[in-house]
Amino acid sequence: MCVSCGTMKPKKELIRVVRPPSGIVAIDAGGKASGRGAYLCRNPECVSHAKKRHIIERNLNIGECGDLYSSLMELCGDNVAVENGGV
Repeated sequence: MCVSCGTMKPKKELIRVVRPPSGIVAIDAGGKASGRGAYLCRNPECVSHAKKRHIIERNLNIGECGDLYSSLMELCGDNVAVENGGV
């Protein structure tokens, strides 16, 4: 389920953000890294909403993570280009 919009989707359609025991938050491309995770839709609107409301920070119990949102937006941008036939 997307932590931003609450939409239920298969895991493969979501982006997983993970806070491993080391505490360094990252995007989990494989979806199998150990640690606390939060899932987001591959939708720029969900990422923007999550950034505005600090949803990932609250779900993962972390401080500010501004660079993470930039990376998430890039992933969403790649997804939009694929859905639109690479336009």
